[in-house]
Amino acid sequence: MSRIGRMPIAVPAGVTVEIAENNKVTVKGPKGTLERVLPAEMEIKLEGETVVVSRPNDLKKMKSLHGLTRTLIANMITGVTVGYEKVLEINGVGYRATKTGKDITFTLGYSHPVVMTDPEGIETVLEGQNKITVKGIDKEKVGQYAAEIRDKKRPEPYKGKGIKYADEVIRRKVGKTGKK
Repeated sequence: MSRIGRMPIAVPAGVTVEIAENNKVTVKGPKGTLERVLPAEMEIKLEGETVVVSRPNDLKKMKSLHGLTRTLIANMITGVTVGYEKVLEINGVGYRATKTGKDITFTLGYSHPVVMTDPEGIETVLEGQNKITVKGIDKEKVGQYAAEIRDKKRPEPYKGKGIKYADEVIRRKVGKTGKK
């Protein structure tokens, strides 16, 4: 039995979970509404204040879908109650970001400024000139947008310049040494 898949998901007060046909799950909460079509093979039931996911048989595919389905529903419930956020840091001399409306403009040592627009349902907050917080209710979209921002200038191992996650550790390398 899947250890994660068999755990019931508690539905907090103020959150409504609706399960339509073809396993279309809609979660409404104080921060917004999330909708997702989950694998049709899984059986999702609302039992009182908990959501229970069960699988039809013990095939390898069903076992892997069991835990995934349960985690996706749990992430949706967390998203509409607490929300998700990722913090990015910009390191490097002259590297900075500025925000105007929904656009963030990065100065990253290129010959041109890099402009990115916040996608639907995602908000970016700038703290100072080199700390960006990506917030939203959909865990997948928050992670994806944070990864796209990081891809504009990944941290390099010699001086650590670039955009990195706040909790990321960059493995540093020793540079070249001159002749003696």
